[in-house]
Amino acid sequence: MATERGLVLQMDVHRISLPVYTKEEVAKHRTKETGIWVTYKDGVYDVTEWAAIHPGGEARIMMAAGAAIDPFWAMYQQHNTAQVRDILEGYRIGRLEGGPPPPPSDPYANEPKDRLPVFIVRSSRPMNAEPPLELLSGSLITPTELFYVRNHLPVPDIKEAEYKLTIAGEGVRHVEFSLEDLKTKFRSHTIAAVVQCSGNRRNEFYGVKEVQGLEWGGGALGNATWTGVKLSDVLAAAGLEANPDGSAAGSAARHVQFEGADNDGAGLRYAASIPLYKALNARGDVLLAYEMNGKPLTRDHGAPVRVVVPGAAGCRSVKWLERVVLSAEESSSQWQRKDYKGFSPNVDWDNVDWDSAPPIDAMPVTSMICEPKDGSSVDVTDDTVALKGYAWSGNGQKIVRVDVSCDGGQSWQTAELEQVPQEYGRAWAWSLWTLELELPKNLKVGQTLDVVVKATDESYNTQPQKPDGIWNLRGVLCNSWHTIKLCVADD
Repeated sequence: MATERGLVLQMDVHRISLPVYTKEEVAKHRTKETGIWVTYKDGVYDVTEWAAIHPGGEARIMMAAGAAIDPFWAMYQQHNTAQVRDILEGYRIGRLEGGPPPPPSDPYANEPKDRLPVFIVRSSRPMNAEPPLELLSGSLITPTELFYVRNHLPVPDIKEAEYKLTIAGEGVRHVEFSLEDLKTKFRSHTIAAVVQCSGNRRNEFYGVKEVQGLEWGGGALGNATWTGVKLSDVLAAAGLEANPDGSAAGSAARHVQFEGADNDGAGLRYAASIPLYKALNARGDVLLAYEMNGKPLTRDHGAPVRVVVPGAAGCRSVKWLERVVLSAEESSSQWQRKDYKGFSPNVDWDNVDWDSAPPIDAMPVTSMICEPKDGSSVDVTDDTVALKGYAWSGNGQKIVRVDVSCDGGQSWQTAELEQVPQEYGRAWAWSLWTLELELPKNLKVGQTLDVVVKATDESYNTQPQKPDGIWNLRGVLCNSWHTIKLCVADD
């Protein structure tokens, strides 16, 4: 403790010895040529070198160049960690004259109030939370109130009567549709589909090496019924003529960009895109959804209209949809060009080339043990233990088998599957699995059982054994065998 206090004292002395700058002096440093300076509380920082490797993109840093980052950190509160503050502190060059600015107004003052206290909160501002695993495996269709919440920005509050969806871009007329238009002018469709964050199970990567992102467990997904209109029908109504190969006739459009109403107050909105052929595929079932589990969407899940891109990473299913734009280019947003990409384990923040990797689309096969919890006990006299979990694969691939082992993968037992009936190549929903796992004979008190699960889909894709080989700096696409430990006890 004395050493820690001494280190803190040294840091305080160092800060006091740094030069003092006025806001006007800081404001002169807004380019790479002058140096990119920002302030945070009472500190002045030269982030010129960091700007190019900022996970949110250099453009985001430039929005605060020559000024305070406090309002942005109030918005993007994933910055409020010791790790991020330590990174920033490494760029401190001085102190701000007059001390810190007044605290910014609260951008999260109008958040939904109906969130359940049972959620495991990974970030409260913006809200990112997942249900306990034992609740997740209780129903083939995830109740809306137990569906994980993944927000990047404050939640918009859009009145249904005021809602307008704009269609624009290459090969279509500029048109607007109200919510009533979508409900009355187009045929409705209902699908059962998983929406899964690409960072689901990220916390398992920490056993290999630190990653950046919310420390999701295995609950950052859910399986719901979604009702809405097909995106392809809406594009056709806007004048798009589709070729049989999924391209647009007489148009350079190759991508469909989605823009949400959630924004950071400085003009930046959440946005993502999918290839046009995916939107036009009659068997792709891309929806503009206005109902979830038979009821209007809730605010946390994108009300009044969201995109649902079944089989794809959840980041493509843009919530609070305001604009659909056809373009020759994919979305320029950081969430398309940077955030959701996978890299080799040898890539780090010093050598990452964001343009070298494609954005995540279809999700890999995965599975999870939801019950019992890791570290639970089994009685030394037990012959079996009841297990429950889920399995899912992206791109419409049905789960055909789930295998479970109680000896770390030396021997296997096959689980029973519960599934929604779905066509080949359109298996958007997950499978729940159950198993009375037969335990080894002659158990001993104090013994530990390594219980693992792996799933196989109808293309015979299966899961890698360990996370080491799929580790990546963003902590996405974790789909290695899920492992829990059971302790043998004498109850």
